[in-house]
Amino acid sequence: MEPDEIKDIGLKMIGTVTNNYESKVPENYKEDASEIEIFEQYEDALLGIEENSHIAILCWFDKSDREVLQVHPMGDRSIPLTGVFATRAPVRPNPISYTVCELLERDGNKLIVKGLDALDDTPVIDIKVYKQYDIEDPEYPDWAPED
Repeated sequence: MEPDEIKDIGLKMIGTVTNNYESKVPENYKEDASEIEIFEQYEDALLGIEENSHIAILCWFDKSDREVLQVHPMGDRSIPLTGVFATRAPVRPNPISYTVCELLERDGNKLIVKGLDALDDTPVIDIKVYKQYDIEDPEYPDWAPED
C-alpha cells in the first residue's frame, strides 16, 4: 500500500495518566500506582470494571519518536539492533503501549492501577479486561527478561 493510501483510523483519547514520571519511567514502575482519569463522556464504559483484578491499558506514547524502526532492546548496546515490532520499545510508527496492570481501585471516572509504564499526562486510548490464557512453552529471544 502506498503512503498516500494509508487511512486515518481516527483514534480518540478516552483519558489521561497521572503519576510522577515526568521524562522517564523508572525501573521499579511495577511497584508504583498511577491514576487514570477517564473522560466523563466515557465513564459509563467503566461499568463492572472493578470486578476485575487486572486490566490492560492501551496508551498513545505521544512523546515517542515515530521514525525509529530499530533499537538495541532495553537500551543495551550489547544486544544487536532489533526491529521495534520485535520489542516492547516505546518508539515505533504508531506508539501504542499495552500494559497489564493491577486494578487497585475505581472511584467514579478514576482508576488507580499498579504497574503502568507510562509518563504523566500520557493519553489513554483504550482499556480491556485482562484474561490470562495458557500458552505452553512460548519462545522469546535470549535477551528478553523472564518476567
